[in-house]
Amino acid sequence: MTQATDITSAARTGPTLLSPIALRGARLRNRIVVSPMCQYRALDSIASEWHLVHLGRFALGGAGMVMTEATAVEPRGRITHGDLGIWSDEQGTALARIAAFLKENGAVPAIQLAHAGRKASMQRPWFGNGPLGAEDFARGDRPWPIVAPSAVPLAPGWLEPQALEIGELRSLVSAWVDAAKRAVQAGFEAVEIHSAHGYLLHQFLSPISNRRGDAYGGDRSGRMRFPLDVVDAVRRALPPSVALFVRVSAVDGIEGGWALEDTVAYAIALRERGVDVVDCSSGGIASGSSSALPVPRRRGFQLPFAAEVRRRAGVASMAVGLIIEAQQAEAALAAGDADLIAIGRELLRNPNWSLLATNELLGDAGYGHWPPCWGWWLERRRIEP
Repeated sequence: MTQATDITSAARTGPTLLSPIALRGARLRNRIVVSPMCQYRALDSIASEWHLVHLGRFALGGAGMVMTEATAVEPRGRITHGDLGIWSDEQGTALARIAAFLKENGAVPAIQLAHAGRKASMQRPWFGNGPLGAEDFARGDRPWPIVAPSAVPLAPGWLEPQALEIGELRSLVSAWVDAAKRAVQAGFEAVEIHSAHGYLLHQFLSPISNRRGDAYGGDRSGRMRFPLDVVDAVRRALPPSVALFVRVSAVDGIEGGWALEDTVAYAIALRERGVDVVDCSSGGIASGSSSALPVPRRRGFQLPFAAEVRRRAGVASMAVGLIIEAQQAEAALAAGDADLIAIGRELLRNPNWSLLATNELLGDAGYGHWPPCWGWWLERRRIEP
C-alpha cells in the first residue's frame, strides 16, 4: 500500500467506509468515490451546466471523491460526439468551474483521462451503442478516422482503425501529458488514466486487440510498454501532491485474452512507477458496451479483482461494480479487499447514497452531518413515535 494509506488506516476508528484517507496531497473525507459515468451530453466536448449539476450533486451528497467521466485527450479519442475533452484551454476552463464546486463542497475533484482507440466514433448508447449509421448522420453525427494498436475492428461492421505508428505513439504520450497538466491547472487533485473497458490503452494490453510485431506488441512485456510509457510520462508531469489512479479491466473474460495474472504483473509495474491506486473493473475488449463482461453480474462481482491486486501487487486498490449497500462496502474494506469503494449506478438512483450510508453505519437517524441547508429542514421532518 502507499504510505499515506497505511498511516490513515493505522489511526482509523469507527466504520472504515467513513474514515478519511490521504492520497498524496488530497485528503478524502471518506472512502466513497464517484465512479466515472459518461453522460454523452457535451457540445464541442465542453462541459456544460448538465455536468456541473450531475457531478456537483454527488459532492453535496457526501462522497469523498468525485471523478469526471472519461475525458478525451485528443479529438480522435472521443467515444461519441457527446464526449468531454481536455485538449483545449476552453475545455479546461469549463472543467475548472466543476472542480472548484466539488472542492468547495467537501469532495476531492478528480478526472479520468481517456482515449477510445478503436471504440471511438460510435453511437451514443440510447441511439444503439453501435457503429454510426444513416440516422446518426442525419442528426449531424458523422464518423471520423480512428486509431488502434492494430488494424483490427471491434467487430464485423465496425470502423477499421488505422494501426498507430511509432511516431504517433510519442505524440499520444504528449497528448496525455498535456491533458494532465491542463487538469491540474483546472484544479483537479487526482488524475485517473483509463486503461480499461476496451479503450486504447486496454487495446494495447490485450492480445485480442494487439497484433503488433514490434516492441509494442508480442508478449505481455511488449503489450504493456505503451500504457506504461503513458503512466511514466503523466506521473513525471504531475506535481507530487496529485494522486494518480489507473483503471484496469482485470480480466477480458475471453479465452486467450488478458487475465488476472497479467493484471497483477501490470499493477506491480504501475506501483513501481508511482501510481497510487489501481481501480479494478473488467471486460469491454470485444463488445460495444464499455464494460460488458461475459460472466454473471452479481453484487460485488469485481471485488475479488481488487482484493487480488491489493494483496499480490502491494498497491492500494479501488473496488467497483454492483456495490449497492453500505454494509456491503464496509465489509469489503474491513476484510482488506480494497482501500476505496467506487459507486456508479447506485448514485444515479440516489445521489445522497453517501449521506444515507453514514446514517446507516453510525446508527444515526439525525441530519447533523448533512449539508446545513438540507439538514435544517430534514430535522423538522422527523416523525415522533
